[in-house]
Amino acid sequence: MPTSVTDLLDARINELQAAFCALSDRVWDTTETNYLEYQSVAAHKALLEQQGFRVETGLAGLPTAVMGEAGDGGPVIAILGEFDALPGLSQQAGVAMPRPESNGGNGHGCGHNLLGAGSLLAAPAVKDTLAALGIKGRIRYYGCPAEEGGSSKGFMVRAGVFDDVDIAISWHPAAFTGVNNPISLACNELNFHFSGRAAHAAASPHLGRSSLDAVELMNVGVNYLREHMPSTARIHYAVTDTGGHSPNVVQAKATVRYLIRSRTLPDLLALVERVKNVARGAALMTETTLRHEVLSGDANLVGNTPLEQLMHRHI
Repeated sequence: MPTSVTDLLDARINELQAAFCALSDRVWDTTETNYLEYQSVAAHKALLEQQGFRVETGLAGLPTAVMGEAGDGGPVIAILGEFDALPGLSQQAGVAMPRPESNGGNGHGCGHNLLGAGSLLAAPAVKDTLAALGIKGRIRYYGCPAEEGGSSKGFMVRAGVFDDVDIAISWHPAAFTGVNNPISLACNELNFHFSGRAAHAAASPHLGRSSLDAVELMNVGVNYLREHMPSTARIHYAVTDTGGHSPNVVQAKATVRYLIRSRTLPDLLALVERVKNVARGAALMTETTLRHEVLSGDANLVGNTPLEQLMHRHI
């Protein structure tokens, strides 16, 4: 018979694990991206209900956000899970080399099929152990969609869904078992849209104002900026709209998407402003107009040292 809290947890996890391994496999096969995780969240919801949790869907107005709660009284312990896939990372299971199921398809390259299922397994295991020991506490599983660039947790925080939470625990698949250093950079994802004037590139190039030139000049300017930003900062970009496919046309529109990261939120906001200045300079040089839009953003991770030390001791 189990003789300690850890023994009780281990025994309950062993009893439950088959259903949650099956959930992980199902989510692996589903591969839904940002805010489109309808099948994945339905599978998580069904398992929460099966395990006796009170389930709420559509948190913060997000159709693929779910929360299951069990227990009453005591502290509110939140366990966070995710289940979104990444585009272009299709992969056959059990193969340790790139081998897509479908070329260009979605895939769980970051292990989110495990992240949701493993975190969800912890919730009933802790719930049942507390009940067996007569300890008060409310266990909540939060299924958080769109971690890969959609920043759902920010919308959930703004809507107050974590306001009464005492402890929030997260987990991510990795190559080792341990408590990670609380380092996750603040980030901001923005689109920079340039608008110019189309013209025939051979007959009347002087009449054109190239938005594609503006994108290229912005990228060059940001690459020069890298020498003069903090060593912990990161900037990535992707040209999402070149304006067209004909080299004989001066492109009247073009868009580049930037993901900017820095160690703290104040450092990030300062760096974003510098990137915007580079974009403004590119627009000025090409006589195009510029519009930018923020797609998503996250503050840097703030660690909970006492909780981390407690988790490390138990591990």
